[in-house]
Amino acid sequence: MTLRPRLALLACAAVLAACNAPAPPPASEATPPAVRSAQPAPDATVAATPDARPEIPSLVLDTVDGKRFDLASHRGKWVVVNFWATWCSPCLKEMPALSALDTMREHIDVIGLAYEEITPEKMRAFLVKHPVSYPVALLDVYEPPKDFETPPGLPTTYLIAPDGKVAKRFLGPVEMTDIEAAIAKAGGPAPVAPEAG
Repeated sequence: MTLRPRLALLACAAVLAACNAPAPPPASEATPPAVRSAQPAPDATVAATPDARPEIPSLVLDTVDGKRFDLASHRGKWVVVNFWATWCSPCLKEMPALSALDTMREHIDVIGLAYEEITPEKMRAFLVKHPVSYPVALLDVYEPPKDFETPPGLPTTYLIAPDGKVAKRFLGPVEMTDIEAAIAKAGGPAPVAPEAG
């Protein structure tokens, strides 16, 4: 058989095979409706900016000592909002400095927000061994306060100005001097110089 008859035979075989091939299913059977509708349209745009937080955050919660903390009731003072956990060693290291700020500076209040799954009883027992002068509240790690960013790491500390606005956010442990310097930079009282001994 010469080349020309072979090519004609192959072409006929290809045509016959195409005629016997199963037809593709209708569009409604090929792709489930839920999958199709979940895919964005070619011209759809997706918001790339994170959720905006309010300029003046609110924070109302119960503390482990049975009291109620409301950030709004502390207007006129500087408030240190400290996200921490009992298993976080840098958090434990900064607790004495935060406690000293709360005790020694009348214009500063501190609130500790325990960002972990722990019972109030266990937290109270922990605070007997690691006492602080400021109130501590337990947070739901699955539903943290909406007006604050979910902590990218612990400790995370917010400095709230007397007008209720966030003056500064600290990521990592802080010292008294860090907080007082941030307050002074934001227009608050200058740091108190230690007394000469």
